[in-house]
Amino acid sequence: MKRFIRESAAIVEVELIKLIRDPTELVSRAVQPVLWLVVFGQVLAQVRGIHTGQLSYLAFITPGILAQSVLFSAIFYGIAVIWERDLGVVHKLLASPARRSSLVFGKAVAAGFRGLVQAVVIYLIALVMHVSLRLDPLAIFAVLASVMLGSGIFATFSLIIACIVKTRERFMGIGQLLTMPMFFASNAIYPLDIMPSWLRVIAQINPLTYLIDALRGLMITGGENVHGYGVDFSVMFAVFAVLLFVAVRLYPTLAE
Repeated sequence: MKRFIRESAAIVEVELIKLIRDPTELVSRAVQPVLWLVVFGQVLAQVRGIHTGQLSYLAFITPGILAQSVLFSAIFYGIAVIWERDLGVVHKLLASPARRSSLVFGKAVAAGFRGLVQAVVIYLIALVMHVSLRLDPLAIFAVLASVMLGSGIFATFSLIIACIVKTRERFMGIGQLLTMPMFFASNAIYPLDIMPSWLRVIAQINPLTYLIDALRGLMITGGENVHGYGVDFSVMFAVFAVLLFVAVRLYPTLAE
């Protein structure tokens, strides 16, 4: 276990150093949630057909926009792995004595730190827009833990896609194909109970739905947690474990 932690921490350190040296991606990713909250949220807040209970529409979508930022940032994480393959980095890592599980888990944790930056941006925007946030330390810690877990899920899923398609062009096409359907087939911008039955079924098997459900209860004062935190986190941990297992098995094939 100590060896696993040490090797994973080394991968996280390398990824964070790369991020600090070139934070361009984080800055560009921060623009999108600003547009969604300031423009999209303000406009749809005037639509009376979306029932959000006691919450204002802006408060309702704030956790959804955070989850969207996590999804969009993490789902393209695999393209960096393809770059590493082309530069020979993956071959060197696979030739090292490090366990494959450490390599994959370290990258998932590193993606989680990227998600934390998105969370800080969303909190700041929401405070400026007077969204009623839960600011007690325990709730904030749980939100950050949720963000890291969600980032790990989608980054690992991204790594699996990278191992299968192996080229940047195919990866970009598949990544763009998956992100918007996952976002709209969730409870990010409208409640589950107003969805048609077929879409509700898809939303119930979408891990993004459970991340948003947890965030809505933890972030927003009076926010409703529909499924219960136990269900939300159990589903997310189970999905992460399965994806991690698959990614560990596929990672060596990336070098082929």
